[in-house]
Amino acid sequence: MTWLRGVLNDLADDSPEVDLAEQTINIYERRRQTGISLVAAALVVVTALGATAVVRLLPTQPDAATSPGMVADLPTRGVGPLSYAYKTFCQPDDGKAPPHCREGGWRVVTQTGGTYHVPQALPSLSAYRGVGLRDSPLAISQDGRKIAYYSAKESTFVVRDLASGEQLTAPTKIPEAWLGSISHLLLSGDGRFLAFTKNPALKDPAMLIDMRERMVRPLPNGWSPIGLSGDGNTITLAEYAPKSRLQTISRLWTTSTASNATTVDLSQSYFFSPLAPDGKTVMAIENRSTPSDPCRKGDLVRLDVRTGKALQTVTVSGLPADVHQISLRTWLNATEVTALTTPTRCRPAPEQDDPGPLKEQGDPPYVTMTAYAVNIKTGKARQIATHTAQSFFDIVLPGPTGAF
Repeated sequence: MTWLRGVLNDLADDSPEVDLAEQTINIYERRRQTGISLVAAALVVVTALGATAVVRLLPTQPDAATSPGMVADLPTRGVGPLSYAYKTFCQPDDGKAPPHCREGGWRVVTQTGGTYHVPQALPSLSAYRGVGLRDSPLAISQDGRKIAYYSAKESTFVVRDLASGEQLTAPTKIPEAWLGSISHLLLSGDGRFLAFTKNPALKDPAMLIDMRERMVRPLPNGWSPIGLSGDGNTITLAEYAPKSRLQTISRLWTTSTASNATTVDLSQSYFFSPLAPDGKTVMAIENRSTPSDPCRKGDLVRLDVRTGKALQTVTVSGLPADVHQISLRTWLNATEVTALTTPTRCRPAPEQDDPGPLKEQGDPPYVTMTAYAVNIKTGKARQIATHTAQSFFDIVLPGPTGAF
């Protein structure tokens, strides 16, 4: 792996320093404990990676996660396709979490409503418990039948088929310290390719892993993977801070990586969607927030990923008046993208108004998030599902992970 280390070091030396890293981390933790934040609205997005298969997003009823002791561990095999996954953080009054709440752990919810802990996935660490930050990402394939996560036992990432129980382990070890404070995973539809990046853009390497052929290629760090071609040779990445940018890298598996990247700086600030099924464009929400109006909503814009040119702009309609945060997620088909929303107070609330942790279960409050299918040509939104999680940071829908 000497060649990989050399290339990774070169990439790290060329990477710009991120001045806002500490600020981003502080905002992340402070907002996690009080609900949805403005930073969470910039959460990365999940896409169909060019596929047109529809993901079944069923409305969810309160599941076993709200009843102490009722959530089982994920079986080794025989699990149906997933609807979503979410992370749990515990804030018990006496400092001891109840048995059902696993600090920083992942739970997955099947399309039929079954809920399971994922004990094989390394838990995340939260700064409020005095142990620093460490993110542990999880990704779901577009069809919901495979998951990828960091395995503490294997000290690297694994891809697991939920039905058969078959597991593929990455060919290189990845120290836990490389996970960073905010990590991103992109899992290809067939489970063959896994892209890993993280923020802040530290010296530790980012990489694209071919799980089948057991090969690894370096990626630029500090970006979020939002699209990957079926053959794994072209990847699309996004960045939203300190300014919005898109990058396309091709010929990933050739012997030379020279002159294969196209980066475009955008004139406005955007919250990106995943790569569209056409493999050439991305949807984005204009970030129009200001200090006096932090929840100002923008239009839906279609961007060419290689040029940054705005090809179309439409106003989103059909959302409730109290919806101010929109996170673009899974593509349902060529003309509809999922928008995950939640009503949000747009002015700071008095501290005493904070509902605090749910004492009967030991978890911080859960937020109801409503998913809409938004027609990218008309902007019309229709409700398709509701989910519960602690914040936009802590919920994953099927598909790859984008930038935040």
